[in-house]
Amino acid sequence: MTTDPVPTVREVVAALDGRYPRAWAEQWDRVGLVLGEFDAPVRRVLCVVDCVPETVEQAVDARADLIVAHHPLLLRGVSSVAPDTYKGRAVHRLIKADVALYVAHTNADVANPGVSDALAARLDLSALRPLVPAEGAAAGAGRGIGRVGELAEPVTLARFADLAARRLPATAAGVRAAGDPERLIRTVAVCGGAGDGFLGAATAAGVDAYLCADLRHHPASEHLAAGGPALLDVAHWASERPWLDELAAWLRADLGVDTLVSDLDTDPWTVHAVSRTQKEPRT
Repeated sequence: MTTDPVPTVREVVAALDGRYPRAWAEQWDRVGLVLGEFDAPVRRVLCVVDCVPETVEQAVDARADLIVAHHPLLLRGVSSVAPDTYKGRAVHRLIKADVALYVAHTNADVANPGVSDALAARLDLSALRPLVPAEGAAAGAGRGIGRVGELAEPVTLARFADLAARRLPATAAGVRAAGDPERLIRTVAVCGGAGDGFLGAATAAGVDAYLCADLRHHPASEHLAAGGPALLDVAHWASERPWLDELAAWLRADLGVDTLVSDLDTDPWTVHAVSRTQKEPRT
């Protein structure tokens, strides 16, 4: 009886770097291996959007050898990882538990398939193309920020918002939409994560609606006043969580490692109360 060899951290990192080259990341980003012994074996991987105390403990409890996270733990410079700091506690906990940490962020955003492809698939969009084609090292092969696609048949904005709420992971924030509820939606642009920097690109793409996260009041208001496409604002975590399934499936198929996907909702907003009209009685 023979068993497949167990890959090392070095081998898993090499595979991840091949799928999501670090050169594709934005200059300000911090991607790749954050911590871990290169020669340590990797039998189980936990895929997460955020490396936070809850997902760190989830990895330890699951006996994972590696966390692959979308958002960097150490995005901005630090002068200390002392255990009395938020990031320091996470670093110490991971090292003591022999859990390595790898990050694929903006390099996974522009990849094909990448974060926005998984988001588009949840919404049944087809004929995908980049919202903003990649330039430089990542240029070509359908890579870029966001995706533009088509629904099989037109639906109203209200129905499309309901579809998004049902297909995306549930959060307290849910889905907000801006525009005429009866507007027919056929072509849609999506962007995993914060997306109001690409409102102009969505308008230029001629889509009927644009779905992303973290839309701000003034950019959204001015976009709509200028006749731009309808807007759908979803929770940041919910827009990027679908990518974890694709990532985990690839890790299993390519490296033969056991992979888990974290469904812990790490969106910071935990309560949503619908506003009452003045005429409604208070209880």
